[in-house]
Amino acid sequence: MLDFLPKIEGRVCLIAVSKNKKERWRAEDYLDELEELAKSVGCLPVYREIVIRKKIDSATFIGRGKAQEIGAKARCANCKAAIFDEELSPSQVRELEKLMGVRVIDRDMLILQIFQKHASSKEAKTQVELASLEYIIPRLARYWTHLSRQKGGIGLRGEGEKQIELDRRIVKRRISRLKRELDKIHSRRIVQRKSRSGRFVVALTGYTNVGKSQLFRMLTKAETQVKDKMFSTLDTKVRKSYLGEGCEVLVSDTVGFIRKLPHNLVASFRSTLSEIEHADLILHVVDISHPNWMEQKRLGEEILMDFGIKEGSILTVYNKIDKLKGELYNNSCNECYVSALLGTNLEELKGIIRKRALQHNCLVYKNEV
Repeated sequence: MLDFLPKIEGRVCLIAVSKNKKERWRAEDYLDELEELAKSVGCLPVYREIVIRKKIDSATFIGRGKAQEIGAKARCANCKAAIFDEELSPSQVRELEKLMGVRVIDRDMLILQIFQKHASSKEAKTQVELASLEYIIPRLARYWTHLSRQKGGIGLRGEGEKQIELDRRIVKRRISRLKRELDKIHSRRIVQRKSRSGRFVVALTGYTNVGKSQLFRMLTKAETQVKDKMFSTLDTKVRKSYLGEGCEVLVSDTVGFIRKLPHNLVASFRSTLSEIEHADLILHVVDISHPNWMEQKRLGEEILMDFGIKEGSILTVYNKIDKLKGELYNNSCNECYVSALLGTNLEELKGIIRKRALQHNCLVYKNEV
């Protein structure tokens, strides 16, 4: 596997941008999420800064003076890198590193590192590598600056330039090969779906780290790894779930959503998320204990709309009610309140799914022992 991404670790500072002071609270929420992302790759966030700017600086994103100011604070805090909660252009990263005196990481690279760390299956590894190479190809020059002093003769190219061109050709060939591999994987997925034809399929979706894997394990009794980390699940899993009264369905767990997901990752994981399109029922899992749960819910709904999912095919599951105190909820055919960790209202959820399954002309019964 080709890997040009530098490892991110150690003490870091976090930087977000807000257009005005009134929107500062939103930037604070975004930095909270960025902090969790940074911790997922082993970083230790020690300092955070919100920059108020009405207009983004095309050269340095946050302005030369602000970059120097934050860089000085970051160095005083012994930070190894500054992580921006935005996508930065290659030229912006180069200029910021000169001004700040520390390595600069944008949000896209951080998320790619997390995906790279958590990918386990061949499909997930292929998808992550493809996205990483497509991200890195316009940035190859950054990693060959140490060769810039090695000049060739008059009219000849320097060794660094030769090496960059060679790497670029290698990367492009690798990208073409990975795309062919993903096409083959996608074809196998189509065959697998055909083998499930006639069965009622339930897909778990939602923001990352809302408890989908825990709920998947409770519904299917599968030995699924459950971690309190973002993107701990990258591979789609499909298992049988017995709902009682002789009713059995198939349940799939998919990769979590997140705001501002890198475009390359969206494209690479399209085949994985396509499981949503072919499901009979979508369980949109929402962490109701999260302070920003409404925005996470809205983002999930927008993504489902992008996939053409009709509202009638969605059952909203509000998870982690065990973290809330003294609040009562009423379950209905369109929403259910559960605690996947404790199993609270799990039987009610199964009953709602069973009722939905019986409304479809699908094979939903098994022989009871």
